Amino acid sequence: MKKAILSIAILGIFFSTHVSAQTETSGREKVYRATTAKVTELKHTKLKVNFDYQKEQMAGEEWLTASPYFYASNELTLDAKSMLIHEVALESSGKKTPLKYEYKNDILNISLDKTYQKNQEYTVYIKYTARPNEVKQQGSMAINDAKGLYFVNAQGQDPDMPTQIWTQGETESSSAWFPTIDKPNQKTTQEIYMTVPDKYVTLSNGILKDSQKETNGLRTDHWVMDKRHATYLFFMGVGEYAIVKDKWKNVPVEYYIEKEYEPYAKQIYGNTTEMMEFFSKKLGYDYPWAKYAQISGRDYVSGAMENTTATLHGSDVLQKPGQLIDENKWEDTIAHELFHHWFGDLVTAESWSNLTVNESFANYSEYLWNDYKYGKDHADYHQMMDVNMYIHNPADFKKNLVRFNYDSREDVFDLVTYQKGGGILHMLRNYLGDDAFFAGMQDYLKTYEYQNAEAHQLRLSFEKVSGKDLNWFFNQWYFGSGNPKINYSFTFEPVKKQVAVTINQTQEQPFEFPLAIDVYDNGKPKRYNVWVNGEAKNTFNFDVSKNPDLVNINADGILVADITETKTPEQNLMQFTNSKELKNRYKALTAIKDQVGKNPAATKLLAAAIKDPYFKVRIKALQFMDLSNPEQMKALGADVEKLASGDPRTMVQAAAIGALAKTKDKKYLPLFEKGVNAVSNSVKAQSVSAILAVDPSKASTLADKIDLEGASDDLLGKLLPVIVKNKVTSQMSNITPLVAFYPFIKFQNPELGKSAEEGYNWIMSSDNLKATENITKIISHAKGEMGDNPQVKMMISQMLKDGLNKKMELLRQNPQNAASINKQIDAINKAIEDFK
Repeated sequence: MKKAILSIAILGIFFSTHVSAQTETSGREKVYRATTAKVTELKHTKLKVNFDYQKEQMAGEEWLTASPYFYASNELTLDAKSMLIHEVALESSGKKTPLKYEYKNDILNISLDKTYQKNQEYTVYIKYTARPNEVKQQGSMAINDAKGLYFVNAQGQDPDMPTQIWTQGETESSSAWFPTIDKPNQKTTQEIYMTVPDKYVTLSNGILKDSQKETNGLRTDHWVMDKRHATYLFFMGVGEYAIVKDKWKNVPVEYYIEKEYEPYAKQIYGNTTEMMEFFSKKLGYDYPWAKYAQISGRDYVSGAMENTTATLHGSDVLQKPGQLIDENKWEDTIAHELFHHWFGDLVTAESWSNLTVNESFANYSEYLWNDYKYGKDHADYHQMMDVNMYIHNPADFKKNLVRFNYDSREDVFDLVTYQKGGGILHMLRNYLGDDAFFAGMQDYLKTYEYQNAEAHQLRLSFEKVSGKDLNWFFNQWYFGSGNPKINYSFTFEPVKKQVAVTINQTQEQPFEFPLAIDVYDNGKPKRYNVWVNGEAKNTFNFDVSKNPDLVNINADGILVADITETKTPEQNLMQFTNSKELKNRYKALTAIKDQVGKNPAATKLLAAAIKDPYFKVRIKALQFMDLSNPEQMKALGADVEKLASGDPRTMVQAAAIGALAKTKDKKYLPLFEKGVNAVSNSVKAQSVSAILAVDPSKASTLADKIDLEGASDDLLGKLLPVIVKNKVTSQMSNITPLVAFYPFIKFQNPELGKSAEEGYNWIMSSDNLKATENITKIISHAKGEMGDNPQVKMMISQMLKDGLNKKMELLRQNPQNAASINKQIDAINKAIEDFK
């Protein structure tokens, strides 16, 4: 699964109080979360289902084949959440024999007809009704709802929303739509007969074996998965989709896509087959399943989900050329979910405590793909941003990567399991070397294929291949918490012509690790690789000709650590111009932010950075500069002009246009006006913003020209004041990602927050169903991110109540629009109820 991480730009909002509330539930006693005991082993799950769109329920029949796992047993215990159970029977040779059962507290206990021995199979028949809207379990910050089966616009009342059905099994929600043993250490083959209106297509795990027309405009599709996989990976999808076909070797590859986006399917998903080839070769293990399909779902409850052979993406995957020419923002997720088909689907974590053996590998696959496809700089940038998210979240410091004492199983879907876990794998790869690292991954997959495994078994595979003991590594990084917190100093001894570099670890438990140190002698770096012992202080001596110009630790950027250091602008310039590693260059660039315009070395660094081969370095440098300053304009202006009109990356062009806009010089108007007609959303938006900076009178005619659906927060932030001030109604629903959080934005950025508040009040005073429902959905999705922070909930509740009052007043003034306005009032009331 790829979590939906709400944007830092919007949700840097929950302050330090939120950080501690994010995944910890205060007041509860921690308990040991043992791996679920296997009493029964599932063998095969056969389902026949049809859907009641009016009631948003599913009628189901199930034939569940199982056997005792080891000890003899005369009962079968299944998870079955909020169902109606109509019939339970033993089926043998086509004959049903009723069985006694008890159904209470979402558990179905079935008394079998006799005591069965290990490997002695039986088949139980269950007729039931799934009622997802009755499911009581709650979502979390990772997966914001947990009812398993979702009907989207089931009655077709929203003309702007397609009618869809999709399922979400992780963590333990598959049992909301079929009785099963809903634990990650259960695997079974499956087949599903899905009866749907003939106008819809279906998707499930495995291969579509048969499709039969029924009466009353219905059709039954028969899907078969003949390899065992975990019950949380079962999937059904139903809706009006175009199916764009592709192929890898002899494996069918399909993209189920809303018809509006069909022309762009290959731009969105088209690298999938190349990823399958790359990952298969890298792992020495070919993609192991009979097909691969990807589908998107509206109102999805997380980011994306690796259902075996049938990945489900949230609707953010749907992008148009104006977005795709800038950057396919979903490509990392596409790689992530595909890689799960080895790590997670083929070999599955035996417990949620060991989720890292699924998710950290999927996270690291993003690094592997970016390195292969776009180069090391791009991979390093992506991982640097990931690890920094973990480093800068203090609440995560005390959490083990493998943890057995969580409050909720969904607490483990966090920055430790994903982002820190990916960084740890990168360290392990560096320590073992590429050959041993990838051979160890291959051994793990081949040893435990179609089974479950845990972190110890991962360690054993790496040890088996490399011959190295890795207990020291796993004990501190997998079964321990935190990371090195480092400061360092160096002293020069002129007689010995040596520099002594002292590494201080300030956290409670010292780590041991390899460390790369660059010592700059006469302006040039020399790389030393040292071993830091598990002690608070380590000192290393290196030969030098004079007092070093600079010492740079973690110079390869591999160690996951929080490093405190102070460097002069001149030292940062030296580091930037002499470093091959992106992480060193980027750190040097960001370190001079407050020195821009004050120190000549900072300006020189910016001049070098806007010529950097990596486009995100160029963007960051452009964001730092102020060309209204004559000295900066003289030093940088000509190069910025070239970037604005000719950089191969549209996002760099946009950033350059933004830098030129600060001059408010009318000579750039032709460049800005040309940009308004660009394909790129970022170039368009920056051009509009630039024109408005020079000639504000053109606001209302320009703001209507930008497609802001799915736009970045940065882009929305630039245009929000223009849209709100000029009441650009066509953009009303597109500004909702910002206005929904205006109380918090005001703390971070009062000026933007004021515009966001005005936008919220504008929407709440208008008869706009889509914009109002967008706000309530966004807030509902954010609920899981808010933890138990009462201050945050109070602010959201008050904001919604204020909005409700405005809608009530609107209704009084416009009774002729009662049908539409009442829907909006209902949506707000539901959101208020959610926050009680």
